[in-house]
Amino acid sequence: MRAVPAASRAGVAPAPDPEAKAAAENFPVALRLLPAARRRDLMAVYGFARLVDDTGDEAPGDRLAALDALEVELERAFEGAARHPVLRRLEPTLRERSLPRGPFLELIEANRRDQRVSRYESFDGLLAYCALSANPVGRLVLHLFGAYTPERAALSDAICSALQVIEHCQDVAEDAARGRVYLPADDLARCGCSDADLLRAPAPEALRRAVACQIGRARTLLVRGEPLLAELRGAARLAVTGFAAGGHAACDALERAGFDPNTRPVRPARARQLFWMLRLLARVGRPA
Repeated sequence: MRAVPAASRAGVAPAPDPEAKAAAENFPVALRLLPAARRRDLMAVYGFARLVDDTGDEAPGDRLAALDALEVELERAFEGAARHPVLRRLEPTLRERSLPRGPFLELIEANRRDQRVSRYESFDGLLAYCALSANPVGRLVLHLFGAYTPERAALSDAICSALQVIEHCQDVAEDAARGRVYLPADDLARCGCSDADLLRAPAPEALRRAVACQIGRARTLLVRGEPLLAELRGAARLAVTGFAAGGHAACDALERAGFDPNTRPVRPARARQLFWMLRLLARVGRPA
């Protein structure tokens, strides 16, 4: 009988299908346009990020212990000795792209925070969470393409934080059912939105106002990060433009739904993602 990996015994989530998961995200169009090798690397990083989130959200038993076990497994991956299939898929990318440990550890830390913190008082507090839960992914993408600089990382952070805020707006009821409220408490109070409103479908007007507020901020962050596109070339530009386009398209979808995330799942249409990709690329010229 094959031994069960230590990470699995500790409650780490089973291996997600990164391709299937990515298809449900706000940026599948970007992934389809990339060369196979770059797509493999991005899927390896994305698979790890999904595994961390699934462990923090769904692992049975002590999730903090499961996240600790995942951190041990990450160290094994950097040594070329991972046991979990997701970490084994990540090993070639770690080795060939010389990725740093820090962003991976921050993603784990974000999910530790999810076990201890159930809501955020202000948008600044939410952005501090995004610095752990989302921004490390963008920094890893820059490293994957050999394009990392501190200045580019700051622009990437704006885009990634926007994408995280948008996702929280799409998943209000799902998060609330888990006992987590990511929409800032001061905005909910100002809009007159109660905890019960977070679960109601159709979404009441108070919740719609709170979501509209966050989407406006997310749009501002996307625009703030847009100069990054002109800094990148080739596949790197395509990838990051695709992520930003997915964010804009998701904002459009929420706006068309009247900022109601609860009546039905609100996801961006692929045609709208392509529209935004072409629009953003036109602003910086043809990909080099």
